Amino acid sequence: MAAYDCDVLVIGAGIIGLSTAYALTRAAPGTRVVVLEKESGPARHQTGRNSGVIHSGIYYPPGSLKARYALQGSAEMVKFCTEHDIPHEVTGKLIVATDRGELPRLHGLIQRGREHGLPVRELGPAQIAEYEPEVRGLAAIHVGTTGICDFGAVARRFARLAEDAGARIVHGTEVTAIGRRPGRVAVRTADGTVHRARALVNCAGLHSDRMARLAGDAPGMRIIPFRGEYFTLAPERAALVRGLVYPVPDPAFPFLGVHLTRGVDGAVHIGPNAVPALAREGYDWRTIRPAELAGTLAYPGSWRIARRHWRYGAGELRRSLSRRAFTDAVRRLLPAVREEDLRPSPAGVRAQAVLPDGTLVDDFLFAESPGMVHVLNAPSPAATASLPIGREVARRVLEALPT
Repeated sequence: MAAYDCDVLVIGAGIIGLSTAYALTRAAPGTRVVVLEKESGPARHQTGRNSGVIHSGIYYPPGSLKARYALQGSAEMVKFCTEHDIPHEVTGKLIVATDRGELPRLHGLIQRGREHGLPVRELGPAQIAEYEPEVRGLAAIHVGTTGICDFGAVARRFARLAEDAGARIVHGTEVTAIGRRPGRVAVRTADGTVHRARALVNCAGLHSDRMARLAGDAPGMRIIPFRGEYFTLAPERAALVRGLVYPVPDPAFPFLGVHLTRGVDGAVHIGPNAVPALAREGYDWRTIRPAELAGTLAYPGSWRIARRHWRYGAGELRRSLSRRAFTDAVRRLLPAVREEDLRPSPAGVRAQAVLPDGTLVDDFLFAESPGMVHVLNAPSPAATASLPIGREVARRVLEALPT
């Protein structure tokens, strides 16, 4: 055993990596867990830059991992936040149809919500106004189990609980090489340190496919980064929105569209759109990493997405470059909003797994090889579902530990 620094090495201190570390310490007390994170603290990327919504699971097809984990995870997340005094609220949300072409999809969501056993209420225009006086729509549904929380605070609590149980979390250490032999994994970091473990978990988010390739595995997909840009309503106009308001999503895309979210801080966040980022951590148009951009452009799936969805992409790009266009999109739900009401807010980048044929992977995606578990696609509702996902990843890696 002296040949190993730990039993399980986790790459990435986002909410999934930290949930996995927490789950490992609970499922197998005494298991030596080390988490490596290249940033100076946890939850610096997807976890700390999302809209903070605890999703109900209504969007996800029955039988999908997203549906199973969101339905279970939303209730668990509310319970976890309550037990650990993390800011949260079960607010419910509206999904609003603003034109007749969206009505069949809205009715489909009603049926799906009922299949999932969710509290779903159908609303007409007058009833919409009872919940949200400034929102306009032809029809809507109210989903009672949706909520809000501070996922960054959740991730930090996972970290503290894991450390209290003996795990070690190392910040400011970037993985540069991964080697493997039967029964052993070795990871080298940028400062030359080598960590030896019996098994490895890859929870690197935006870099998950790259970590898989470093380990010698072929992930069969590539992470294409999509930036989601947000605005915040000016404080004096925040009363325009009481809670959570979503458009009816387009089933052809894994994005939910521009929505209105009153967060736990009381501010109303509007967004996100979805535009290609020019770097994996490209939080604005000025951030360009030529090697990463070249990899995206050389990937056949990127061009197939562009050919298939160029009209949708052109609209998203226009809204990114024009605040007026973004405001016009918001006015479909909230007619009273004005361009000057929107204040720029920090953007996020979604790690979207794309197959070589251009398919956007629309479910959680895990892969395993001897001694390794890779989390290759964990977009929304991964934060909502982080507790059951962490347990699932922990189960897989514990089974992979050599005896």
